[in-house]
Amino acid sequence: MFVKKYLVILFLLTLTFSVNAQVKLISLNELQQRFTKGKDTTYVVNFWATWCGPCVKELPHFENLKTEYFKKPVKVILLSMDFKSKLNSAVIPFVKKHKLKSEVYVINEPNQQTFISNVDKKWSGALPSTLIVKNNMRSFFEKEFTNIELEDLVKNIVHGDYKP
Repeated sequence: MFVKKYLVILFLLTLTFSVNAQVKLISLNELQQRFTKGKDTTYVVNFWATWCGPCVKELPHFENLKTEYFKKPVKVILLSMDFKSKLNSAVIPFVKKHKLKSEVYVINEPNQQTFISNVDKKWSGALPSTLIVKNNMRSFFEKEFTNIELEDLVKNIVHGDYKP
């Protein structure tokens, strides 16, 4: 009986830590470092929030993209603009409930407006928004994507057929 209880507790702790490990804090500098390390990688960064209806609606499109490009040099990053104080109370439960498989981060900057301006000068801060980085090319979109729009855009960028 003791062994069963111990195994159940161990399993629940492992599940909790694996969900927590799935969502991390990230600064703009750390995000930029990711881009410079993966020279042949296309990064698709979706800026979203748990409270944003259009963001929640389009998240499955980014999850589909992650699955579609699983064996290709494409990384889907979901960057939550929720306050970092909401990491445990809102973001982690949201990620668990929606079973998100992409890399999920929460912004870790003292000033969100400075972060927004440094991501793209034209970004008003509206959500959802998406940044796609490949080599030295950066394309920023302040809009909600349909699944087809997102797939076509990423396909064109990956194959070098997109010109901003």
